[in-house]
Amino acid sequence: MNIVHSAQAGQGGPVRIACMNLAKGDLGAPFDKLTATLQKCYDEYFLPIWGYPVTLYNTTDPQPSDWQFVYFDNADTAGALGYHDITKNGQPVSKVFVETTLAAHEVVSVTACHELFEMAIDPIANLWAQADDGTEYAYEMCDPVEEDTFLVDGIEMSNFLHPAWFEPFKHPPGTKFDHLGRLAKPFSLTKGGYMITMKGGRVKEVFGSKAKEKRFKAEDRRCHRSEYRKQKHAKLVKPVSKRIAEKNMMALLRELAATT
Repeated sequence: MNIVHSAQAGQGGPVRIACMNLAKGDLGAPFDKLTATLQKCYDEYFLPIWGYPVTLYNTTDPQPSDWQFVYFDNADTAGALGYHDITKNGQPVSKVFVETTLAAHEVVSVTACHELFEMAIDPIANLWAQADDGTEYAYEMCDPVEEDTFLVDGIEMSNFLHPAWFEPFKHPPGTKFDHLGRLAKPFSLTKGGYMITMKGGRVKEVFGSKAKEKRFKAEDRRCHRSEYRKQKHAKLVKPVSKRIAEKNMMALLRELAATT
C-alpha cells in the first residue's frame, strides 16, 4: 500500500477530516452540531483568508487516506492508542482533550476550532516564519490570540491569525493581523495569548501577560503540538505497538457504538 504522507495530503483535491468522539465528557454541544459549526466557521471565516479547503465528517470508521480529528478525555487515553502526530497510515491527527479543557475552565468548541485551524495550515507542526533579527515564530494559527473568541450559530469559536502576522515587514494602514482585529503588527500577541519562538536552536514560549503564563503552566500540556515543537529532533511517539494501538482503538470504537 502506498502511504500518503502529511506533506502530500490533499494534493489533487480538498482534504477530508474524519471526526471521532472518543470522550465521555461533555462537549458543550451535540457532536453533530459541533462538527457542522466548525465546518461553517472554517468555510465562512478561515477559508477566505487562508484558501485551504477541508471537509469534516463524523465517523467511527475513518478512511485510511483521511486526516483525523479526535476528542479524547485526556492525554492518558490518547497515549494508550499510541499515535500522536500522525496516524498509522501517515496522515495528520489533531487531538482535543475534553476533561483537560474543562478542568482549565476553557470551552471545548474553542479548543476544537483552535486545533482545526492549526492543523489545516501546519499539519505536522514543523513550519516557522523568520523575523529580521533571526527569531523564528511557529506557524500556530491561534496561540497568540487563543483566549479571544467569537460566536458562530451561538457556539464559541477561536480567533485566528491572518497571513500578515507572519510577514516581517511594515504593512499598509488597515492591514488585519487577526480575525477580530486585536493585533496591530506582525509577531505580536494579546494578553491572553502566547507564542512559540526559536533562535539559535533554542525554543521557548513567550506570553502576553504574567497571568497567562501562570495559567499556561498549570495546564496538562502532554500530547500538545507545542510539546513536539520544543523537541530539537522531534520524532513520533509510539508508546505501544501498532497491534496494541489498533486493538485499543477498536475497543474504544465498540464502546462508543454501544453508548450511542
